[in-house]
Amino acid sequence: MMATGCRSATASDASTPPTPPVDARDSSADASKDANATAPEGMLLVAGGTFTMGADEGGERDEHPAHAVTIAPFFLDRTEVTQAAYDECVVAKSCAPPDPAILNIFGGLFRGPERPVIGVSWFDARDYCTWKGKRLPREAEFERAVRGDDGRRYPWGNDAPTHEHTVFSTEATADVGTHPQGRGPYGHDDLAGNVWEWLEDDYDPYAYTRPTASEGKPASCTEIEKAQNELRAKGMQGFTGTNPIPTTCEKSIRGGAYNYPADGLRSTNRIHHPPRFKLRMTGLRCARSLPL
Repeated sequence: MMATGCRSATASDASTPPTPPVDARDSSADASKDANATAPEGMLLVAGGTFTMGADEGGERDEHPAHAVTIAPFFLDRTEVTQAAYDECVVAKSCAPPDPAILNIFGGLFRGPERPVIGVSWFDARDYCTWKGKRLPREAEFERAVRGDDGRRYPWGNDAPTHEHTVFSTEATADVGTHPQGRGPYGHDDLAGNVWEWLEDDYDPYAYTRPTASEGKPASCTEIEKAQNELRAKGMQGFTGTNPIPTTCEKSIRGGAYNYPADGLRSTNRIHHPPRFKLRMTGLRCARSLPL
């Protein structure tokens, strides 16, 4: 379940008919009070409510079963964080620079001010969002932003991915926000493809059968490690995909990437990596809770 190929990645230390995109202020008839919230610059509202997370079949077993999750409304960056935006945090000495070896790979093929920032760890992603007065999104929040109220397979609907929708099965990233046909139900760009995105949650292979599943919350790290040890003891490697079952708590990433195949962009696909990893296919976007 690594972040290249069908759920694999090279890492350095330091995967109904479409609904047209709508403006975040009109994203849900059942959340009119949410619609009155004014989104911060560069962010869009994701309506609160109950949605279907996961699937009953297909994919990997950590995507099962489909279940109802209720979350509060929140704001989410419209695009992945760009290199130019992240550089501002570096200049302010609040963020560590991206790994230069990753940014410069293949002759700088991934460089560009409007390209998504890559070569940053989960810790770097968290620091950037904190510097912006935001936070990393939770796994359930990310899937809510992708699926909306109709349980769609991809951000744009159920139609198979095309290169008009997003960046996948190719050699490098593209500038963020350049594939408007792939926008999600609340107007966000690049929720599938371009780069994977670091999330706040620890990856929990049993998250969907926990008592907290309806809240979209994983178990504690201690319980997660116990679950991983159980899977390993039973020889259930395929439960979480092709990556080795972790021996410690890892962080969830979502959304697929430029080098991923079409099916890997599905809204339920769950991936994980150690938070220290810096990858050429992983970036971030930030979230913000609504005031109480």
